[in-house]
Amino acid sequence: MTITQLKYVLAVAEFQNFTKAAKRSFVTQPTLSMQIQKLEDELDIKIFDRAKKPIELTSVGKKIVQQARSIVNEANRMQDVVDQEKGFIGGEFKLGIIPTIMPTLLPMFLKTFSNRYPKVQLKIEELTTEEIIEKLQENHLDAAIAATPLGHEKLKERPLYYEPFVGYIPPSHRLSQKKKITSADLDIDDILLLEDGHCFRDGVINLCKTAKLSGTDTFQLESGSFETLVKLSNEGLGMTLLPYLHTMDLSEEYKENLRYFEEPSPAREVSLLYHDSELKKQIVTALHDVIRGVVKGAIAFQDVKIISPTK
Repeated sequence: MTITQLKYVLAVAEFQNFTKAAKRSFVTQPTLSMQIQKLEDELDIKIFDRAKKPIELTSVGKKIVQQARSIVNEANRMQDVVDQEKGFIGGEFKLGIIPTIMPTLLPMFLKTFSNRYPKVQLKIEELTTEEIIEKLQENHLDAAIAATPLGHEKLKERPLYYEPFVGYIPPSHRLSQKKKITSADLDIDDILLLEDGHCFRDGVINLCKTAKLSGTDTFQLESGSFETLVKLSNEGLGMTLLPYLHTMDLSEEYKENLRYFEEPSPAREVSLLYHDSELKKQIVTALHDVIRGVVKGAIAFQDVKIISPTK
């Protein structure tokens, strides 16, 4: 049994196809098939039911794949130990970011991180929260940035910042004359919404709770375009709510329509997510420190509180 054989098994389990798995593994299909067959012969079991289309795992094969992931993870940790001992921060690093964070946060930290750690090859993918959880579990991502808490037992969450939400209220709206707004001012019937699939930090007054007070469970935010919500709001279709960092690039004309909340402001917790095996932890820490620094710098002269975690 070899680590390479286990990696081939994981590839076939993912793609349910030997040809696609071989392509992802950068070997020929006969080579991959032969190595998996050798492993099956050694263990005297069948990992895959090749009669099914697409290929499926056998009952014992499912257990083998689960164990194979743990073994491959531990093997990868050996290189991490060496890298950390040498103080080396480099190599490929796969990062997922949810769509409601990526457009504003990525331009803020990418250049700074790349200049500071030129040996890290970042591969960045925009994904939903559900896709991020799945890919982290299957080791197709090294880390991700998403709204938390998620409370997943296999994933660690390292908060980056707590981002306030800001009301975008056009002149025709009933709240336009208010200098500041409160959660009690919100009416679910005239707020333009995106769905998210999870609520935000329980310790902060958040949008999900506001919705429940209004008698509905639909007051949530998800991947989508805040820019579209602003345009629809300007057409008189209602107000909307924006994460603070999305307001920084608005035109001066549009910024006149922003209304901040009385404290405590509704906010979302934004965190780095990574597997509890803590692979490539030195890069996770580097990302964490760079992002916290650039976010703090971006709001240094703004009259707004983006609360930074203590760690």
